[in-house]
Amino acid sequence: MKILYSVQATGNGHISRAHQLYPYLCQQGKVDILLSGSNATLNMDIPVKYTAQGMSLFYSQCGGLDYLKTLKAFNYNRIMMEARNLPVEKYDLIINDFDHITARACKLKKVPSVQFGHQGSFMSELTPRPLKKNYAGEWVLKKYAPATHYVGLHFERYDKFIFPPVIKDIFLTAAPADHGHITVYLPSYDKVCLETIFRQAAPLEFHWFIKDIHEPFRDGNIHYFPVNQKYFNESLIYCHGLITGGGFETPAEALYLKKKLLTIPINGQYEQQCNAAALEKMGIQKMEILDHKTKELFYQWLKTDIKSPVIEANDIPATIQYIMQLDLSRNGNALFA
Repeated sequence: MKILYSVQATGNGHISRAHQLYPYLCQQGKVDILLSGSNATLNMDIPVKYTAQGMSLFYSQCGGLDYLKTLKAFNYNRIMMEARNLPVEKYDLIINDFDHITARACKLKKVPSVQFGHQGSFMSELTPRPLKKNYAGEWVLKKYAPATHYVGLHFERYDKFIFPPVIKDIFLTAAPADHGHITVYLPSYDKVCLETIFRQAAPLEFHWFIKDIHEPFRDGNIHYFPVNQKYFNESLIYCHGLITGGGFETPAEALYLKKKLLTIPINGQYEQQCNAAALEKMGIQKMEILDHKTKELFYQWLKTDIKSPVIEANDIPATIQYIMQLDLSRNGNALFA
């Protein structure tokens, strides 16, 4: 069997999940990887056959999306060319982790595909949303990477086609402990936005993972780290708590390790607002923004003893078997009409 696995590189979570899934997919046949987008800071340590510029998101300095930069990077002609040049028709199975180029290629060539990943869970109305729905955001979640089949991942099993999060082996086998530090991963915040706030919480120590740091170093109560899997995994396993955005994989890993969690979803990114709504239902604290006006609420979270809810880890072989049993016949595919 020839499998195309398309991985969106607008966030590190997609790449992290690909590393975990790849060896299991290889048991089913020959797997080719497409990497699309340019926002991720993690290296792709598995072979990549195709690359596409795709569509990428860009962030402002302190917690939001940079709409102008994102719009300027959009190029319709390039996107169409990348889609037409992608040979999806040569594959027996196409698994798409929310990549627009692959979805467009499949639609152009009438080839069925499986959208597999967190975004697929939003095809169910049972998946949590904020109290105020954003209809543009809903449109993106459902129309950005359309497929003929959907297999979603989320914190809980909200629907029959939604499975638990994929947890990395290192966390599945870890013996987590509390060494007292707070791990921080907030990719939409620059160093200048939060440094003073963290310093004022001394002697509490922070492990802060930032994209423009190249080597680990310590300055007072702040340990600065590059965005690196090895460093981050170790920090998370032994942290007291995690501060992160409203992504999916990183909060899921923290919950699996039973770590205290604070989520600060990226302003203007609807999917993160949805994730934060799901986490709030589970008893996790959310902040709209962290700055000098809201720092007292943050300091209160640091002092509060919060018990983490228990979540499942994905049974990857069982989930792949579910995908393999889907009807992916190319005869009379009305879903692309």
